[in-house]
Amino acid sequence: MKNSTFNLKLSVVAFAAVSLLSACGAAPAAQQGTTPPAAGTAPAAAKPVTISFLHWRGEDVKSFNSIIEQFQKANPNIKVEMQTMPSDQYQSTAQAKLADGSVGDVFASFPGAQYEALAKAGFYTDLTNAKFLGNFNDQLIQVGKKDGKQLAVPYQLVYNDPIYNVKLFEKYNLTPPKDWDGFLALCEKLKGNGIIPIAFAGADIGPGQFMNTMVMNNLPSADSFTKLGIGEAKLTDEWWVKTLSQFKELNDKGYFQPNSLGTKDAAAGALFTQEKAAILASGSYQLAQNKKANPELVQKLLAPITVAADKATYEGIHTATFMLAVNSKSKHPEEAKTFIEFLSKKEIAAQYANETGQNVTVKDVQYTSPELQVAVEWANKKTLFQPRFFITDAENQKAVTNSIQAVLSGKSPQDATKEAQAIVDQQIKK
Repeated sequence: MKNSTFNLKLSVVAFAAVSLLSACGAAPAAQQGTTPPAAGTAPAAAKPVTISFLHWRGEDVKSFNSIIEQFQKANPNIKVEMQTMPSDQYQSTAQAKLADGSVGDVFASFPGAQYEALAKAGFYTDLTNAKFLGNFNDQLIQVGKKDGKQLAVPYQLVYNDPIYNVKLFEKYNLTPPKDWDGFLALCEKLKGNGIIPIAFAGADIGPGQFMNTMVMNNLPSADSFTKLGIGEAKLTDEWWVKTLSQFKELNDKGYFQPNSLGTKDAAAGALFTQEKAAILASGSYQLAQNKKANPELVQKLLAPITVAADKATYEGIHTATFMLAVNSKSKHPEEAKTFIEFLSKKEIAAQYANETGQNVTVKDVQYTSPELQVAVEWANKKTLFQPRFFITDAENQKAVTNSIQAVLSGKSPQDATKEAQAIVDQQIKK
């Protein structure tokens, strides 16, 4: 994983066209009387088999069902059964489900702690020589590499920056601020007009999402969270104390909705789509979902700048995620590779992107929806890879997000960081 910022280029003219693999969707070579596929290309199944596709994006099921139907028509001897679960459960239970190979021949994983844990446990099949890797933007799939091997292939490109209601901003003559004082002033004006400044899902995804933009310009270096795991940085250092203090400031001034720690993702999203809140502390992955709930919404992304304008290094956050992989325990690894190969075809990736509202890492994809274009606007901004995913230990990651919740429940930033650092210290000693 590279710790430097990516200057991403996603427009259709930015990449040279990549020819599609002839084996994609083809019948077995023996049936056609041709030579077998070249090394690195998954052959079609000779006998009927069923493979399992495991992931956490239940909202994408309709699109994936259509894609699976197309895949099965092109590969009649391969049946795909899909299973999903909520993202929070997925992070805690996916490894157990993958253990015997009966579930998740193809599975998705998060970068960071989950990826590291699954790699350490040996669940990834090496995809380094798979020809379908050429269908992806190489810069965006680096996070799936470990020790020089491509173990997983990120399918989604996400900007983990809060979403704002453009019409509400225009109504109150507001623009995305360039410094912390400006962000506080913006929130105060919204609050003064009876609008919740920030809808915050404090009960589940909020701390892990909003922390990224809150900390990005407070970091002494882009790899501070990596250093945390090896004892070269501490949560009691000024950069995390400051970040928690700013969380506390937003909370104490009433810029989150009441009972933010009791608010789950769906409820926070409803506050935003019902236009009771002007900002949703999540990311680009929710743009399409919001639009579906309220077709009148006009949305864009902003990131709070927690420093003075001339001290800001980053404009926002990006993540390459939904990392597709083949289970090393799978009884049908070649068929699993064939399915990932099919997903990497640009026309299939375009269907997935435009139906689900998710930008993708596949090259030369045509985006048709306004929500996807909103994310594309961020391609040339200076963004940092999501800091939370530099925390490769799950307990450390939990300690960090729990410290945010502790501050919002009334604990001082100093006490919250001491408690979190104690957990980190224990993990380092193991």
